[in-house]
Amino acid sequence: MENSISRPNKIGRFTLGFFGNLIILFFSVTCIFPAIWLFYSSLKTKAEFHADPVGLPQAFNFNSYVYIMTKTNMWIWMMNTIRNTVLSLVLILLIGFIVGYFLSRFSFLGRKTLYSYFLIGMLVPIHALMIPMYVLFNKTGIGDQWYTLLFPYVAFGLPIAVFLVESYMHNIPKEIEEAAAIDGSSFNRTLFSIVLPMCKPILVTVGIIQFFSVWNEFTFALILISKEALKTVPVGLTIFKGQYATDYPRMMTAMLISILPAVALYFAFSKQIIKGMVAGAVKG
Repeated sequence: MENSISRPNKIGRFTLGFFGNLIILFFSVTCIFPAIWLFYSSLKTKAEFHADPVGLPQAFNFNSYVYIMTKTNMWIWMMNTIRNTVLSLVLILLIGFIVGYFLSRFSFLGRKTLYSYFLIGMLVPIHALMIPMYVLFNKTGIGDQWYTLLFPYVAFGLPIAVFLVESYMHNIPKEIEEAAAIDGSSFNRTLFSIVLPMCKPILVTVGIIQFFSVWNEFTFALILISKEALKTVPVGLTIFKGQYATDYPRMMTAMLISILPAVALYFAFSKQIIKGMVAGAVKG
């Protein structure tokens, strides 16, 4: 009798597990296939791509890679993007951590107003500020400089950083800082040697969000930068799109090269990224 009851249960669990894994496999393929398609499309000629956009290339053609590396400013675009990303992340994480810490630990006049100011910053649509920022940067003379994009990147990245750090700080007991002060630790040493390492999970989360935001940013890089030597990768990719035709193999080659640093970064810090995302989701 027990065997006859348990058998349908086993069949039900097997069926549920089978179809559940099948659905997960389907979504996994839909996520992986675009990257695979991007790779083998970069090995096609322009004629091959237009003849069959989804089909495999007839032969491995690396002419697009040679063209991108020798005939375009890809290296300059990459260096500009890397510089903007690294400097923006350092400023966002440092300022966001300090401001978030003070907002969570101290009560002072205007605290709620300052906190609300940062929260409002997450609600303002970027496109609503394009024209005012374009005029402002041109009038003040800070447009078309190597540091121009740092201002909007840091300004729009700080609200989410401050919000997440301030929320995360409530999970860290104040007694730890009080014990450090009793042991003779200075405020700066406590802040950067004790509290900062404890905030590593949420700072990793903020870093992930801001890295991809800055690395892929297009709007500000388009309207605030006009010098060829200062363009970033997302803007540089537009040279492959003409008025009447688009060179998709070369564009996909440039896109593939541009995402390699992000992929390498993920594989290098995959454990820290997963821990940071989990901590940010649970404690943030």
